[in-house]
Amino acid sequence: MEKTQKIQIGIVGYGNIGRGVECAISKNVDTELAGIFTRRDPASVQSVSGAKSYRMEELASLKDKIDVLILCGGSATDLPEQGPELAQNFCTIDSFDTHAKIPEYFEAMDKAALAGGNVSIISVGWDPGLFSLLRTYAEAAIPDGNTYTFWGKGVSQGHSDAIRRVEGVKNAIQYTVPIEAAVDAVRSGVQPELTTRAKHLRECYVVLEEGADEEKVRRTICEMPNYFSDYDTTVTYISEEELAANHSKMPHGGFVIRSGETSADTKQLIEFSLQLDSNPEFTAGVLVAYARAAYKMKEKGATGARSVFDVAPTYLMSESAADLRKRVL
Repeated sequence: MEKTQKIQIGIVGYGNIGRGVECAISKNVDTELAGIFTRRDPASVQSVSGAKSYRMEELASLKDKIDVLILCGGSATDLPEQGPELAQNFCTIDSFDTHAKIPEYFEAMDKAALAGGNVSIISVGWDPGLFSLLRTYAEAAIPDGNTYTFWGKGVSQGHSDAIRRVEGVKNAIQYTVPIEAAVDAVRSGVQPELTTRAKHLRECYVVLEEGADEEKVRRTICEMPNYFSDYDTTVTYISEEELAANHSKMPHGGFVIRSGETSADTKQLIEFSLQLDSNPEFTAGVLVAYARAAYKMKEKGATGARSVFDVAPTYLMSESAADLRKRVL
């Protein structure tokens, strides 16, 4: 691998997100895929672009050829282990999405990145990520009010991954579904008090391993902390064929609503929304933009962990700040 002027990005893990990152890199004029790193046999990885695959153990020898690693593993078990280890030697981007554990994950990544003199931007995607920023902008503009976030209907990659790691599960997919009555109440401007359970349902479609205990698997899923225990959750057992036929696409979407007042009897409502044909491909687009940001920040001497709150928007774009002001501002 020879270093070029383009930002050299390595992909760690080649699942749905990894394939999405590969597509996103091809859409950005200033980025280039340096390689795919996997725990599998590299020969078994058939990449979309034909990029070379490497064993994870080869990463250390390619340190000088890679500007940023995008970590595409799951939040349940992969990232807590891989993130701090890799941040010691590389700038990293990840989509860690276990909200309750973000503070401790940030601390671990900050310690590792500072030790290695690198920049690691965590919890990048659309939520956490872009929606986190939108909530912040809305609350800054309307300090007297309430913020509501709804997701779906769509496939949650992190939650689906968590189900697939349950003993007895061969394959699975999970849909997050907004409860329409809750959405309507928020849009009316009445600022209802809504519990987590009142806002969303979680629908799980599971293919069992042969001989697995249905009730045990159902109970394990429904009682899983940080994922399902706070929601009304349904578990439906289906065949591998039905999963492939009816649940192979990965759509998603969501919206952030801020409802409040700027003076007596003057109501204001902000709503941001997105609708995605492919959750992983959109998430990957955000990851690559933040990989650019990490590269720029490292070039300016920054080190340590960051979240999306700490990254100036100009760092996300390939064009200069002057061109951005002229074209977009």
